[in-house]
Amino acid sequence: MKTKRFFFLFLSITALAGCLLSACQDAEAKAKEPEARPESMSQEELIARGDYLVNAIGCDDCHSPKRFGPQGPELIPERRFSGFQQDGALPEVDPEILKSWALFSPDLTAAVGPWGTSYAANITSDGTGIGNWSEEQFFRAIREGKSKGLANNRMLLPPMPWPNYARLSDEDLRAIFAYLKSTPPVHNIVPQPAPPAGVQ
Repeated sequence: MKTKRFFFLFLSITALAGCLLSACQDAEAKAKEPEARPESMSQEELIARGDYLVNAIGCDDCHSPKRFGPQGPELIPERRFSGFQQDGALPEVDPEILKSWALFSPDLTAAVGPWGTSYAANITSDGTGIGNWSEEQFFRAIREGKSKGLANNRMLLPPMPWPNYARLSDEDLRAIFAYLKSTPPVHNIVPQPAPPAGVQ
């Protein structure tokens, strides 16, 4: 009789422990679920996520022309994300300085260094920007560092930190691309990079 009672008590305790363990595992699994994946986001939510990411990682720093105001550099809203301006000019630079320094234009949309002169790209939704790009091109540009996202193109030049951005998730890159494609188009043909002085 005592053995039977002990056996039922043991089964009851085991069943209760199993239920509690299962409940804890369910709660833990729910806690690890991502908040919302872009596949389940509306287009508006995807664009909002992209807006957040673009601001968080500082795309304006190089891709948006700036003017100097009372507090220093400030974005020119109507030229946001349009890159180095096609009618812009850079001063002459002593090649000797570039052996030990890299220099930026005052609005940070161009850089000069041992690699030559590079210009921040137009990443607006215009055809002179990324307006005609596919998502695949955008991924290739960020993940592989290919100019215009074309497989046989040259590599992106400094200071574009594409190796850092390559670590972003597919979902984040999709959101950034969706946001950039939603920006106002700015027609601006950015100059081609120039090789270092003395190199043809």
